[in-house]
Amino acid sequence: MPELPEVETVRRGLAPHLVGRRIAKAQTKRADLRFSFPKRFANRLEGRRVEALTRRAKYLLAELDDGHIWVTHLGMTGRWSVSGLKHQPGDFYYAEPPDPAHTHVVIEMEKGAKGQQTRLEFNDPRRFGYMDLIAREDFDSHPWFKNLGPEPFGNAFHAPYLAEAFAGKKANVKAALLDQRVVAGLGNIYVVEALHRAGIAPTRAAGSVSRLRLERLAPAIRAVLEEAIAVGGSTLSDYAGVDGQQGGFQQRFRVYDREGEACVTPKCGGIIKRVVHGGRSTFWCAKCQR
Repeated sequence: MPELPEVETVRRGLAPHLVGRRIAKAQTKRADLRFSFPKRFANRLEGRRVEALTRRAKYLLAELDDGHIWVTHLGMTGRWSVSGLKHQPGDFYYAEPPDPAHTHVVIEMEKGAKGQQTRLEFNDPRRFGYMDLIAREDFDSHPWFKNLGPEPFGNAFHAPYLAEAFAGKKANVKAALLDQRVVAGLGNIYVVEALHRAGIAPTRAAGSVSRLRLERLAPAIRAVLEEAIAVGGSTLSDYAGVDGQQGGFQQRFRVYDREGEACVTPKCGGIIKRVVHGGRSTFWCAKCQR
């Protein structure tokens, strides 16, 4: 499933083609994705001007001029693409082109100053993605958003916050970080990478992590996310950015998917281990992560 860096990459790729422009035509090719589209979804999008394109956790948020927010969640295999791009954004290696049979939403933007018209397509083979229109005044209380924790890049995310959030928790620190109520947008890959940088074993109880280690963890999370965003995220199977290209952060993994390989920490000499919890693989170096 795309995590925060992948969603942020998509947001940055879409923004120049959406923000400040009106939706000329919208089409849904089926009644639902993971959930049903809202009533009259396509009709309600048509004619609306996109005032901003932001992100909350793993959600894309297009703020419309009628006071609604058009929400997109990519699910596992959802991807937005923009047709007619001559120069593709990013510097990644190319993914396979999407199958048109799985294109479920088509958006045509109004013509630009030079008469060009932009067509956006949402393709989702497994249909775990979903969309909705939420009134701006209802956004904070909506079930998808009301319990989300702070953004990792926000001012509210820091070591003192983690110390408070982890206090008394017996669950392991990896599980605690994957809890979207603790911090929004983190997923399996970037959590294990950040824990390695911070020298914290993912199996350690969250409540037992020292303040000193938490002082390393908060900036490690930010650093991993920033690096991943800079190269367009990671691609392990189906995810691709707006430009149809796969992310490149997987080439920089320090522990993820490196079972049995030597730890990259200088002078460590440890070997990367792997264990599966709840269907998710955890990778770490037992020698330098404690």
